[in-house]
Parts: sequence; structure tokens; C-alpha cells
Amino acid sequence: MILLFDVGNTNISIGISDGQKILVTYRLNTEVQKTADEYYIQIKSLIDVKSIDEIAISSVVPRITERLKDISDRFFGIKDPLIVGPGVKTGLNVKTDNPREVGADIICDAVGVEQMNHPVLVVDLGTANKYIYVKNKTILGVIITPGVNISIKALVGNTALLPDIDIEVPKKVLGTNTIACMQSGVTYGVAAQVDGLIERIKDEVKESFDVILTGGLSSTIAPLCKYPLSRDPDLVLKGLLAIRSKNEQLRK
Repeated sequence: MILLFDVGNTNISIGISDGQKILVTYRLNTEVQKTADEYYIQIKSLIDVKSIDEIAISSVVPRITERLKDISDRFFGIKDPLIVGPGVKTGLNVKTDNPREVGADIICDAVGVEQMNHPVLVVDLGTANKYIYVKNKTILGVIITPGVNISIKALVGNTALLPDIDIEVPKKVLGTNTIACMQSGVTYGVAAQVDGLIERIKDEVKESFDVILTGGLSSTIAPLCKYPLSRDPDLVLKGLLAIRSKNEQLRK
């Protein structure tokens, strides 16, 4: 079995794969102060560690990457886990000014849709919202905006009277109390951003494309969007699995 890690700034998504598909997923909070031992205790409570033969990691948090490398070596006996980064075969062209700066999560999102024969806009709703335009196995451009949690922290941290809130969809767009007003802003507001940026991207690329939502908040935001789209919550893990397969022969 293959143990997959998608490390984001807010959550760590964990997937177990038989090499062909994702069988089960779990989610942990990203806590940089935790030791490798503490993370391993959590992981061991979720999975059968004896069944793991390989480990693959996509991470945008270097300190957590080091913890997972330590776990891989000490507890799984895997000294060289696959870590998405420079030198790893992805089969992807990155048409950006500085391709080496593109995050591992963005790379995995793009690889996750490589089998589609037409352009795709991946909208990854996480700590940051990423809009990734992919065509013919090529990343042609990306938009990055603050995610919902960042927006809430900015509101609460920079205003004296606004409270911290749970991310829930209020019954109406126009709120009549402080919490509902804030909840509307960070749910309907993000949905409106998704719809609006889709239209602007359409105007720029002058071609039709599919839209796929992924990320931790995609289940909350997708029903609020007016533009036709689909949702794949495990897209990064699927892309990571595909990258692992591309590098399998090179690693043997």
C-alpha cells in the first residue's frame, strides 16, 4: 500500500492507495509545533502501518515535510520517500515566469486533471484559493487569493468588535446580525469570486473549459456557485498518486 500526504498550511490530507486508486482518506490539523513522534501516534491510530510499502509527499510546509521524512525513515523504514519538487518527473509543462516557484499542491492539482482532453480550470479552496488553468498537460496561468480562514482571521484580528465565527452558510445573502453578515461574506462572497473570476478567465483565454472545485471548503462553496462545475475533494492526492506512478520506474 502507498501512504500519500498532502500537507497544506491548515490541514494534512492523508490517503491510502493500492497504486491504482485512493481507497480511503483522513485529515489532520497542520501543527508545526508537533514532533514527528506525535504525528506518528496520530497516523498509527488511523491506518495499518504494517501494510505501507511506499510514501509520497506533496507539501507546502517545509517543517512538516521534515517531520514526515523522519517518520518515513524511523517508523516505516523508507529512507527516500517521494517528495514533489525539483527533479521529480511530473509529465507537466509549467508556463510561468519561475516554474520552480510553483507549489507542490498546484503541480498535483494540474497532474490530477491531465487525462482530460480539454482545458480545465481547477479551483482549489484552501488556506489560499488557487485558480489553476491547465491545457494539454500545461499550466498556463494561476490566480491566488486569500482563503476563507485567512479572510476571517484578517477581519477578527483587525477589528475591535467582530467575533470569530464558524464557517457556515447563512439562510440569506443579506445578513441581519453580525455573525450572519460575516458568514455571508466568506461563503457567498467566495462563491461570487469563483463565478466572477471564471468569467474573466473566459474573456482572456477565449475558449470554453471545465471547472473542477477541490480543497477543504469545496463542499461548502460549490452549491453556492452559479457557474456549472464539478467537485473532486481528493484531486491533490490523485495527482500525487499519478506522479508517484511516473517516477516508479526511475526509482527502481
